[in-house]
Amino acid sequence: MKKFITPLVFVVSALTGNLNAQAETLEMRYRISLAGLSLGTASMNGAISPLNYQLNIGAKLQGLVGLVLSGSGAAQGSGTIAKGKPSSNGYSLSANNSSMTRTIQMAIANMSVGQVAVDPPFEEHPDRVPLSSTTKKGIVDPIGALVMPASGNPLDPSQCNRTLPVFDSFQRFDVTLSYIGTRNVSIRGYQGPVLMCAARYTPIAGHRPTRKQTVFMENNKEMSAWLMPVGETGVLLPFRISVKTQIGTSVIEADAVNVIK
Repeated sequence: MKKFITPLVFVVSALTGNLNAQAETLEMRYRISLAGLSLGTASMNGAISPLNYQLNIGAKLQGLVGLVLSGSGAAQGSGTIAKGKPSSNGYSLSANNSSMTRTIQMAIANMSVGQVAVDPPFEEHPDRVPLSSTTKKGIVDPIGALVMPASGNPLDPSQCNRTLPVFDSFQRFDVTLSYIGTRNVSIRGYQGPVLMCAARYTPIAGHRPTRKQTVFMENNKEMSAWLMPVGETGVLLPFRISVKTQIGTSVIEADAVNVIK
């Protein structure tokens, strides 16, 4: 189940601080597919301002593929925005399938990880690259990684060019984005341009370097994220995420958005 939640990057328990008065309420709905087959749906809602964010994300596998890969996940996240970067207040995730439910909680302050609780814990492997206190500093959680503050015009191609230092409770990795184009899209609630960014995955720690999936993802050049502006907040969020996997291409794409001032 986790491999389908990770691309959307889902989510967080410590909801501290009030959102700025300029916050805009956000509701987004996504379709999830794998190898061209409908896999399920996801939603993202909450509030975003130039200084704060609070997001709730959920996903559910359903339809024909869901009969085999049934499961769901839900998460919440919040944080502040300063110096053009999100700073998480914490992270939590609950994901389940027919055989197991896993919960994750992380305490985060000043972009550094504090306590981490994973139940049940991930299996230990001797070839896993060990995490250190250094690799847990200067990070964003998976929800914070979705929040991309823009400097200047949100649709300037340079907004794509950034590296996201993600820690998801057991692995520290970078997602590096680079501009490849701009495209106009039309869905319910938004008609206009989105930035098209290529994405690359670089493992830092917590991964198993010789594992086939790790090697595949590290060499994977068929990943992208399309970014759309959120109202007048000066923040970009994913409109579409596409990741080639070993069993086909996984796509998460918005089909409806509602932004309320």
